[in-house]
Amino acid sequence: MVRRALWSGHTGSVTESWASSEHARRTMRANRSRDTKPELAVRRLVHEMGLRYRVDFPPLPSNGRMRADLVFTRARVAVFIDGCFWHGCPEHHTVARTNAEFWAMKVSGNRARDERTNAALNEAGWTVLRFWEHEDPRVAARAIRVAVRGAEHRAGPASGLRSSAPRSP
Repeated sequence: MVRRALWSGHTGSVTESWASSEHARRTMRANRSRDTKPELAVRRLVHEMGLRYRVDFPPLPSNGRMRADLVFTRARVAVFIDGCFWHGCPEHHTVARTNAEFWAMKVSGNRARDERTNAALNEAGWTVLRFWEHEDPRVAARAIRVAVRGAEHRAGPASGLRSSAPRSP
């Protein structure tokens, strides 16, 4: 079976696998890139707050590969729920026991990409919010609400920017 290189800068042959075993390969391929439990918990709470958003969406149309977990297009708020292993959480990241060098490079590359993403979005006038998967989803949802409502307040009523939260009488 021919396997393709899955990370940039790969210089090995295309038959070289990134997985240390077939079991490891199956396990890692089963990891979801969207609709993870932490992401779903945050999405549910944000939706209950009356905020509406796009899921797994590129905030900048010119870069379809740069996708945020939740995107509030009118408020220009991009939310990322980062996995502790994949993004190198300082509290919970563990060093892989096999293929340690590969995984160290992978996580380092992910962190560098996160920084580039943050910079590109900030430069384009977006607010970027990043949360670790272990963070309390209620705290994340409240921070998201503050950022989105803050953008609504700054934009003013003429912008057409509003949430679909029910109004109290």
